[in-house]
Amino acid sequence: MTTRSLVNGAAVAAEAVGRVLGTQAASPLSFWVGVEPGRVLQLDDVVVTRREVPGHGQVLVAGVVSAVEARHEGASYDSDVFLIADGALPAAVVECAEVRVTRVEPEVFVPPLPGAVVYRAGHEDRDQALYFDVMERRVPMGLGRDGQPLYVNFDFLDGTRGAHVSISGISGVATKTSFATFLLYSIFNSGVLAGEAANTKALIFSVKGEDLLFLDRDNARLDEAALRGYARLGLPARPFGSVHVFAPPRPGDPNGVPHVSARTDGVSSFYWTLAEFCRQELLRFVFADADDERAQYSLLVGQVAARLQTWAEPVGDSGAVRVRTPDAESGEICRTFDDLVTYLGDQLSDEATRTVWAGSQTPLGTVNAFLRRLRSAIKPLSPIVRGDLPPALAHSISTSDAQVSVVDLHNLPERAQRFVVGVVLRGEFARKESTGTARPLLFVVLDELNKYAPRDGDSPIKEILLDVAERGRSLGVILIGAQQTASEVERRIVANSAVRIVGRLDPAEAARAEYGWLPTAARERATIAKPGTMFVAQPEIPVPLAVTFPFPAWATRPSEAATRPSRPAARPPAPKPAGVNATAWSVLGSGADPFAGLPGADDDDDVPPF
Repeated sequence: MTTRSLVNGAAVAAEAVGRVLGTQAASPLSFWVGVEPGRVLQLDDVVVTRREVPGHGQVLVAGVVSAVEARHEGASYDSDVFLIADGALPAAVVECAEVRVTRVEPEVFVPPLPGAVVYRAGHEDRDQALYFDVMERRVPMGLGRDGQPLYVNFDFLDGTRGAHVSISGISGVATKTSFATFLLYSIFNSGVLAGEAANTKALIFSVKGEDLLFLDRDNARLDEAALRGYARLGLPARPFGSVHVFAPPRPGDPNGVPHVSARTDGVSSFYWTLAEFCRQELLRFVFADADDERAQYSLLVGQVAARLQTWAEPVGDSGAVRVRTPDAESGEICRTFDDLVTYLGDQLSDEATRTVWAGSQTPLGTVNAFLRRLRSAIKPLSPIVRGDLPPALAHSISTSDAQVSVVDLHNLPERAQRFVVGVVLRGEFARKESTGTARPLLFVVLDELNKYAPRDGDSPIKEILLDVAERGRSLGVILIGAQQTASEVERRIVANSAVRIVGRLDPAEAARAEYGWLPTAARERATIAKPGTMFVAQPEIPVPLAVTFPFPAWATRPSEAATRPSRPAARPPAPKPAGVNATAWSVLGSGADPFAGLPGADDDDDVPPF
């Protein structure tokens, strides 16, 4: 059975896939469909049915298939399956599907009637069922199982009605970082930013190798299937256009050369001079572990930081400092972090000067614990806190130079990574506060969020991330956090995330209460999800959507980086498929493969099946 509806003024046949079952109770929130012989319904299919309601007219009931079952009708025992297969026992094979209602329009909450025809949702019905028709600013986030685009409402990303994104999944399998960068790319290129696109920024912390250092390079493995996926989403298949990479200096290098190996251009060194370290009271970020805040020396950290801010004065142009206590005549000149720690150790170990720095009420045991922890920071922090590099060397991390700023942390020890993340986030958040406006937006992508904002304990970084989660929406700072286990992240950060996403999940993690927004079937599916498949929940849509996003058009590792070759000779363009954005098709739809012949162009590993 088919019916016809109008899509863009043209009559389109809607496929009837079954009827509402009468053997299962139907409600305004869910119902079961008996699948018509010869038709197929699978998980995530969008279906609609209608009912005439006196006084209200025709009511649309739309939903998403959440379960599908097949069984022998007429069999009594398990062994009957063999008799039925041999034709010795009469029985019928029946399929039925459970539908979770996503929308009732108009909002007359009545159940669909048994026997009502159920249709696979066409373009207009699908948009209505998934609320895409009311999204004034929608961002493509991938394709559904029907091969059609799925969207996220930008109002829940830019702070208009909500903000922040939480992405969870197994490391190396869930493609969390890949999806985060694709979501950023879609925001920058879908048109939702309009005139603000050029000024909107992204700050990405890279902690796993040099995979994120090539966002502005073409991906040599991009193939025709991926190009078609981008065309369906109305996006150009190209790398990020404006990227600036920051990396720490090589240890022991007197010129501050960035510590990267695979990329040589567009990379700047970052570090903090000793003068900045003292003036900005950065000592507290040396003690950025949650355990440090629980220790008795946390108060001493603040006292010493305040003394350094007052008593340290710059020496020369290289960032060195002279620390002069009120009773000292000349003071001590420190040119390296080791020098500064050694000086503090001498001051705090001497009974005559200890009270000047720590006060008379601080126990000696607390001072010794502080010094042990401070001395252990010399090796990890010496490359990025120093006063011995050329004075003209630029060293600050700034988001103003490019649309995407990547801070490479993979060559730093974990303690130094915490220091960098905390100091940079504090600086960017303070900068946004000082502007007094939420525009332009700043998107912050931070992986391993459970390490920086753990559920238990307190730390300077956790305080900043909580501030971003709770006040960042009003300041235009949007957090895109990724973690293997959402159950180990501070609850308030996850709770303030308007958009929640999971990829492949560990079965034990999937059973946690933090994933209560996933229906039971979706939880089970998340434990077997393939790379490139994500489950996305947003406030407007009652059920999470299964999304497959395209293979990145930008290089995700050094081996994929390539220079885009010149296009082959022009040939007649292919006709634009229905529903594909005209601008995207004008760029991608010529029929020529711009990546033909490149190494890996025919390799389909990790490429979503578009």
